[in-house]
Amino acid sequence: MGNYFDKLKQAADYIRQKIHKTPYIAIVLGSGLGNLANYMSNTIEIPYEEIPNFPRTTVIGHDGRLIFGELGGRDIVAMKGRFHYYEGWDMEEVVFPIRIFKLLGVNNLLLTNAAGGVNTQFKPGDLMLIKDHIGFFAENPLRGENIDELGPRFPDMSQIYDRELVEMAAECAIRLRCDIRRGIYAYTKGPSFETPSEIRALKYFGADAVGMSTVPEAIAARHMSMNVLGISCITNMAAGVLEQTLNHEEVIEAGKKVEGKFAALVSEIVKSWP
Repeated sequence: MGNYFDKLKQAADYIRQKIHKTPYIAIVLGSGLGNLANYMSNTIEIPYEEIPNFPRTTVIGHDGRLIFGELGGRDIVAMKGRFHYYEGWDMEEVVFPIRIFKLLGVNNLLLTNAAGGVNTQFKPGDLMLIKDHIGFFAENPLRGENIDELGPRFPDMSQIYDRELVEMAAECAIRLRCDIRRGIYAYTKGPSFETPSEIRALKYFGADAVGMSTVPEAIAARHMSMNVLGISCITNMAAGVLEQTLNHEEVIEAGKKVEGKFAALVSEIVKSWP
């Protein structure tokens, strides 16, 4: 783990030389949501392949760039392309960028994702504030020797998604007259979509939406005492909810359709972040 922490520091040192300011908020952009970067100003882009020890994106809809700039009058960094366990990365690689943000001095994290709707009251195009998650199927990113420089061996997870931030985001949605949902996000490993039986089981557990990201990043961020807010874009209804097959192209297309609404809400949230 000492070697892993050295790799984190090398990457953070490289990035620090490239940027002018420490971002106040880091934003991870989910599938089809990467165009938020077009709404940023005074940007500096760093391709992932230039950063020492940084993983590479392999999924359509994830470009593979860190974008530093301004949004809503705040200095932010947007991660245009995240890493998933299903791509073959170890969990320590999946959460590598989140740990880099912390080493750069970023304490606020906004996680976004494209998700399938489990709650039958939801519809494609809805935005959902994550109030909690179900990560039974996630390989825990804290497994192995603890990195004491980052956080404690047994971190509390009773409030991963900051309640005050959830309320703030809900108020932002009201100001914009943007309908917003609240719900529980369930993680599955992927890359295959879930079966109808799996979705029924997750619904029984209390899940409102399901996806293949976010939970490992949220756990790593909470381990480091970062302030976390999560937003899911409901891009499709989960397996068995409707009589139709699922595909990734549909996810990307749905993300594009809500681009304007999503960008307006995130901008307002960034502006209002305490």
